[in-house]
Amino acid sequence: MGNIRQTYIKRVAIDLIRHYPSDFGGDFAHNKQKVLELTDLGAVVEGKMTVTHKKLANRIAGYATRYMKRKRGT
Repeated sequence: MGNIRQTYIKRVAIDLIRHYPSDFGGDFAHNKQKVLELTDLGAVVEGKMTVTHKKLANRIAGYATRYMKRKRGT
């Protein structure tokens, strides 16, 4: 059985990919960093990125990674 993700997670991930197509790829760690930079899920405190909603950021980055891999056909 596959994973069923919430519509909110899919919508946010696809919107980010549509607005910033060159920033996302098949690497989860890179996608997670971009999600934190481009959304309000992460905040910069004293020069360091802190995550306010870690689980949500991970889910969005994971779906973006899967979406990009499927889009490429690999």
